[in-house]
Amino acid sequence: MREKKRLEDMLATEVELVRRSDDISAYFELAREGENVEADLRREMDTLRERVDRLETETLLAGENDVRNAIVTIHPGAGGTESQDWAEMLMRMYLRWAERQGFQTVLYDYQPGEEAGIKSATFAVNGEYAYGSLTSEIGVHRLVRISPFDQAKRRHTSFASVFVSPEIDESIEVVIKPEELRVDTYRSSGKGGQHVNTTDSAVRITHLPTGLVASCQNERSQHKNRERAMSMLRSKLYEYEMEKKREATKKIEDSKLDIDFGSQIRSYVLQPYRLIKDHRTKTEVGDVDRVLDGDLQPFIGTYLRMRRDQAPPPS
Repeated sequence: MREKKRLEDMLATEVELVRRSDDISAYFELAREGENVEADLRREMDTLRERVDRLETETLLAGENDVRNAIVTIHPGAGGTESQDWAEMLMRMYLRWAERQGFQTVLYDYQPGEEAGIKSATFAVNGEYAYGSLTSEIGVHRLVRISPFDQAKRRHTSFASVFVSPEIDESIEVVIKPEELRVDTYRSSGKGGQHVNTTDSAVRITHLPTGLVASCQNERSQHKNRERAMSMLRSKLYEYEMEKKREATKKIEDSKLDIDFGSQIRSYVLQPYRLIKDHRTKTEVGDVDRVLDGDLQPFIGTYLRMRRDQAPPPS
């Protein structure tokens, strides 16, 4: 059924592109006849350009799991409130990106900071190619700004890490031994009174051999939270094993990082100038607000093209 839907979508896309191309040709014909259709023509061209850009991105998503839903986990780095606030800004950015793409999001775990921001958050992004697109975001993100929490208005640097794993369905076997798990229960602490329980319904599962952790608190029953946490843990373990295989077959492209900045993949500078720079692809965007509001396509597209160009040739 999934393959049937994919093929139907391909056929529908072809019909759509032919229709848009015919509409543009018709506008050009009207313009040659002296009709004032410039505004309509520009709108059609812009819409077609945006559609083609998105299709090009999809052609770069040929990985085994790229088509799957994504599970995103965000953790602040050292720095207390500053980094926790930055982690929540990143979470908002990804939720807005998902909304722009027409994807659905489900919040699984939310640990608020003591003063502002978050201590951690995990959420699912459900939609075709969500995981493949968000692989560009895995790593450390750096923010430079005038701190809203510093009365002296000094410039601060904050860090937060983003981890993304594909949502794994039952067709992929991931072996987890019960004796390798530690299960902790606690009270939910999510946003809003409707999410906060008076019983220990939230569940945190730790895979002892790897240290991987999955938490869920959005369901009211402990049983459902445990099921959801186990599903997330399976996805994380699958991605963990896949990453080990990738490291064994080729070197991680550390040379793509600017050594002076450490291990971050991207810097978001709000002071003394405004610029976002991806240190792997060298992509730079000056419209910081647009990116923080969810427009990640310039970074996703250039990263996917870099990944394609660096892939080893088929044997």
